[in-house]
Amino acid sequence: MPRVLSIFFVAYHLFIIEQMIYGVNMEYIENTLTNLAHQTAFATCTWGNILMIAIACVFLYLAIKKGYEPLLLVPIAFGMLLVNIYPGIMASPEETSNGVGGLFYYFFTLDEWSILPSLIFLGVGAMTDFGPLIANPKSFLLGAAAQIGIFSAYLMAILMGFGDKAAAAISIIGGADGPTSIFLCGKLGQSQYMGPIAVAAYSYMSLVPIIQPPIMKALTTKKERQIKMEQLRPVSKLEKILFPIVVTIVVCLLLPTTAPLVGMLMLGNLFKECGVVKQLTETASNALMYIVVILLGTSVGATTSAENFLQITTLKIVALGLIAFAVGTAAGVLFGKIMCVATKGKVNPLIGSAGVSAVPMAARVSQKVGAEADPSNFLLMHAMGPNVAGVIGTAVAAGVFMAIFGV
Repeated sequence: MPRVLSIFFVAYHLFIIEQMIYGVNMEYIENTLTNLAHQTAFATCTWGNILMIAIACVFLYLAIKKGYEPLLLVPIAFGMLLVNIYPGIMASPEETSNGVGGLFYYFFTLDEWSILPSLIFLGVGAMTDFGPLIANPKSFLLGAAAQIGIFSAYLMAILMGFGDKAAAAISIIGGADGPTSIFLCGKLGQSQYMGPIAVAAYSYMSLVPIIQPPIMKALTTKKERQIKMEQLRPVSKLEKILFPIVVTIVVCLLLPTTAPLVGMLMLGNLFKECGVVKQLTETASNALMYIVVILLGTSVGATTSAENFLQITTLKIVALGLIAFAVGTAAGVLFGKIMCVATKGKVNPLIGSAGVSAVPMAARVSQKVGAEADPSNFLLMHAMGPNVAGVIGTAVAAGVFMAIFGV
C-alpha cells in the first residue's frame, strides 16, 4: 500500500508540473528571459570595456603582488573595473530616469570642486617632517629645478595641439603629484582630461623606483654617487612651528590661488609640529587621509571608461607625462651636479632627483641608488629636503598657471 501511494504522489506531481509548463504563455517566458539577458553587463560590454577591465586587473596585480603604491592603485584600479562593467555608476542625474546620479558621480564632484585634493594635502602635511628642508634651505633650489619638467611638458603639449589650459593641466604630471594634477585640472575646467591625467600621474608616482634610477645613473659618475654628505644640523621646535606659518604667509601673498593646496599642506604640518592638537594630527594623517584616498582613488578610476579613455589623446597625455617626469628628474640631478661643483663636492647630485613631488618614494630611490654605489652612504634625510620642497614647488607651479589664466 505505501508503494502504491508513493507512485500515486509521483504521478500527481508530474501531472501538476506538466500543467504548469503547458499552461504558461511561452511568449511571456521568452520575453522575461530576453529582458533578463539585456539587464546583464554582457549585453553592453564592448571590446574596449574588456581591454579596460584587463588593464584594471594589471594595475591590481602591480599594487597587490608588486607593492607599487597599493593605497593609490587598488582604489583606482577597482574604480576602473566597476565603471567598465557598469557605466551607470558614473552617470549624472541628467542621464538617469529617476534624476539620481551614480555613486562615483558624487565622489567625482568632490574632485571637481577641489575638495578631495586639498584634504589629501592636509594629510600629507600631517605626516611630513619638514626638518630636513629647514636644516638645508638650499634644498628649495633642487625642488625648484625639478619643476622644469612641468614647464617643458607645457610647451610640448602646446606643440602637440592641446589648448593652453589643457596643456597646463597635463604638464603638472611632471611633478608626479596626483592631487595637484586633479586640483589644477578641475580649476582650469578640463574635467574631460582628468581621468588620463590622474591615472598617468599616479602611475608614474608608483613607478618612480623603475623610471628614475636609469636617468640618475646615466647623468652621474660612480664617484659622484659615492659622495657622503655631512649630517644635517638639529632643527628646533620653534623653527618647525614657524616654518608652516611663514611659508603660508609668503607663498599665499605672492600666489593666493595656491591657498587651498599650500594652506592645507602647512595646516596639516602645523597640527603635527605644534604638539597641542594630537587628536587633529592623528585624524588628518590616518582616518581622514584614508577615507579621502578611497573616495579620490575610486572616482578617478571611474573616469576611465573605455569610451573616454581609449583615445589617441590619452596616449599623448601619458607620453607627455612620462617625458615631463623624466625631464624633471634629469633637471634635478643636473642642478645637483652644479651644486656639487659649487660646494666643492659636498652635495651628492642624486638627491636632486628627489625634487619631484612623489613623497617619500623619490627620496627612497635617491637613498637606494646611493647605497648601491656605497653601502655605507646614507642620503635619505638629505633627499627628503628636495622631496618636500618639490611638493611645495608643484603647488606653486599650479598656482602660477591659475594666475596666468585668471582662475
